[in-house]
Formats: sequence, structure tokens, C-alpha cells
Amino acid sequence: MLAHCRAALVSLALLTIVTGLAYPAIVTGIAQVAFPYRANGSLVVKDGKTLGSELIGQPFDDPKYFWARPSATTPFAYNAGSSSGSNLSPTNADLVKAVQARVDALRAADPGNTAPVPVDLVTASGSGLDPHISPAAALYQTARVAKARKMDRDAVRELVERHTQGRWLGVFGEPRVNVLELNLALDGIRSS
Repeated sequence: MLAHCRAALVSLALLTIVTGLAYPAIVTGIAQVAFPYRANGSLVVKDGKTLGSELIGQPFDDPKYFWARPSATTPFAYNAGSSSGSNLSPTNADLVKAVQARVDALRAADPGNTAPVPVDLVTASGSGLDPHISPAAALYQTARVAKARKMDRDAVRELVERHTQGRWLGVFGEPRVNVLELNLALDGIRSS
């Protein structure tokens, strides 16, 4: 019995060192050398201040900014430590109310906009952390953003088009717009 316990403890110690210390240290070292920006969270830094990550959505509610996709994370929205969706079915009354409230808020923020509201502006993703919206969702917001910034609507539309990322390898995924990067580009332009 003592021999079995000793073998088990030695195995536990060895595997802890190899899989818990050595392997993570090697992988982290390779990542830091090969692609440090990605390995450190793809953080967006401006004037020495971290503004966010390219990979994690953030809330924007000022009319002069493009708004991100809603988040269903808890205990607060866009909580990167608690990635989750609402898990409500499309027929759930609470989800229907939440979506309608979001549609109403978008309509109130831009009363002249009668275009259909893109679904990704009123529904959360499975992770609740998506940093991207569809080009349609960005274009839907151009009039509100242009008006709030006193900019030409076509200039805002052109900015959206410049920040639209295509499909990976031209085939995989959908075109998308990173909300943080688009809003930072807007801040880099002086309003007229």
C-alpha cells in the first residue's frame, strides 16, 4: 500500500510540475516572443491609457458614438470574467420585452430613422462580449452619430466602410465592424 501511495504522490508532483508550471511557462514565453500584442489581450492604448481590448465589447451610450451589441453577462454588462448569454428562448416573454425596449431606445435616439433595426443591435450574443457589429448595424447608426457630431453623414458612412473587416480568407465568417476601433477613429476626426 505504501508503495502505491508513494507512486501516486510522485506522479502527482511530476504532472503538476510539467502540466501546471513548465508547459504554461513555455507556451507563455513562445506567445510573448511570437505575438506579444495578441498574447497580452490585444489592448488598445492611447496616450498611455488603456481604453479597452479589440476582443471584448464595451458599452457606449452617448449618441455621438456607435453603440455595441447588447450584453447579457452578469452581474454587469460586458463582464469579461463572466461570459454568458441570456439563454432565453425566442418565445420567452422576458426576451421579447427586452428586445422591444432596445428597439424603442434606438428609435427614441434617432426618431427620423425608419429603417428596420438590425437584429444584432437588440439581441445579445452567446458570449455577451462581442466587440463587433454587422456593417448593417453600423450603417443604421450613421445618421444619429453624424447629427450628434455635426458631421456629414457620407463622411461617417465612409468611415464605417473603411473599418468594415471582410470575411477571413474571403470565405469564413461574416463582414464585421469593431465598435471600439470605429469610435476611436471618430474621436480622431474633428467635428465641423
